[in-house]
Amino acid sequence: MLALRPGDNAVQTAGRQEEADMLETREGGCHCGRVRFRAKVDLDLLSHCSCSVCTKKGILHLGTDPNTFQLLRGKSALTAYTFGTGVAQHTFCSHCGMHAFYIPRSQPHRISVNARCLDDIDGPSLKPKRFFDGRHWEDAQRRRIAESGEAPPTDAHGAKTLQAILDRAPE
Repeated sequence: MLALRPGDNAVQTAGRQEEADMLETREGGCHCGRVRFRAKVDLDLLSHCSCSVCTKKGILHLGTDPNTFQLLRGKSALTAYTFGTGVAQHTFCSHCGMHAFYIPRSQPHRISVNARCLDDIDGPSLKPKRFFDGRHWEDAQRRRIAESGEAPPTDAHGAKTLQAILDRAPE
């Protein structure tokens, strides 16, 4: 996934710079409306993952920087599910169960928005162009880092990223 550099209008991918002109501010949320967010995303960077939890959730990923993500409401409605290493924070609405966004293990300093939860999106028309082989997570992560040249910060943890989002969010 791509990383937006603060104060920069370019993104880094596979060792080359690309203009971030495709970033657009979108809103979305869960099914019942208790959880709402706003984020800068690039629909051209849509990806899917083959890990067990992403496969079962049917999530289509749009990575975004936490600085461009705002939880508008639903702080108290969010619940986080973790498993394995506990780094990923799989958030969902405790009322309707929808997974509108989460903090991925592969990039615990970033947020992955579920493109299917964006407002005014035509779900069936979404065609991911990127793939993360989550069934073979360790190998896929090594490949992602080798291709992008970007490893997560050593002190990154999904719980810290999620807490920072919650700390900024209104009640």
